Amino acid sequence: MKAVIAGAAGDTATTDAPEPSPAPGQVRVDVEAAGVGYVDVMALRGEYAAFPGAGAVPGVEAVGQVTAVGPDVSEGLVGQRVLALLPGFGGFAETAVADAELVFPVPPGARAADVVAIGANALVAELALWRVGAAAGERVLVRGAGGGIGMLATQFARARGAEVTAVTSSAPRGERLRALGASHIIDRTGASTLPDATYDIVVDTVAGPELGKHLELLRPNGRYVLCGAAGGFPDAASLAPLLSNFHKSPSLYAFSLNSVAPEDLRLSWERVMALLDEGRVSAVVDQEFPLAEAGDALRRVAGGKAFGKVVLLPR
Repeated sequence: MKAVIAGAAGDTATTDAPEPSPAPGQVRVDVEAAGVGYVDVMALRGEYAAFPGAGAVPGVEAVGQVTAVGPDVSEGLVGQRVLALLPGFGGFAETAVADAELVFPVPPGARAADVVAIGANALVAELALWRVGAAAGERVLVRGAGGGIGMLATQFARARGAEVTAVTSSAPRGERLRALGASHIIDRTGASTLPDATYDIVVDTVAGPELGKHLELLRPNGRYVLCGAAGGFPDAASLAPLLSNFHKSPSLYAFSLNSVAPEDLRLSWERVMALLDEGRVSAVVDQEFPLAEAGDALRRVAGGKAFGKVVLLPR
């Protein structure tokens, strides 16, 4: 099979590799589309501990057909199209193996690129808002709203009846976010990068040195959910507002999909698919690349140019 292999210097090469076989509890998937995310950029930079390093295949999510199962896995999965979560990576390839408990059914006739554009990002966004109890009438601020998680968090918060303010990097991106449900847009490249309002919930995929200033924007009993670090990891001083605003009872949640039990992931996927079926959530694909152009796809994500999901098409 063809696969994208990580080099020692953070580069990649598309080359021939042995086709993986499913171990006990696993399935093999012929990959139709793989999602390219900032986690892959971090992995190749050596900033993500779970990535095996040089010689490994990036990619934490893929859509395709199950072609084989390992011991103790139902043969009924063979032939099904699924979204496969791959916390151990391996998605940038023509074939991948996944734990059977981490594959989820794909709607009949759905385009693989659209499903992977929903994919893991939708699970992060939906479960993050579920965890902080986002409710109708609340005010939600989304940092990094033009990215894969932020764009879906904007849609899910709106679907819950919240009033959404989206932080993004240009007026055209802001207009696209309005079309996805944002009521207010903040251009972070403008003269004032901070909102002049307060919020019940902040969904943050950026983190970085500005985290502390955004913590200050929480209303009493506000909840701040950190589910990414595209702007770098914050320092300890950024957390000071949690104590200086002690009497407002703020809460900070650090949220990773890796902490969620498979049964809860499945329930979230069912909720996501229901919203998709109702037309309340849309897949947004930024650009599709063949497997041989994985380096270009990764550079697009790393450069912050994408609006929506960057997708690799191995076949």
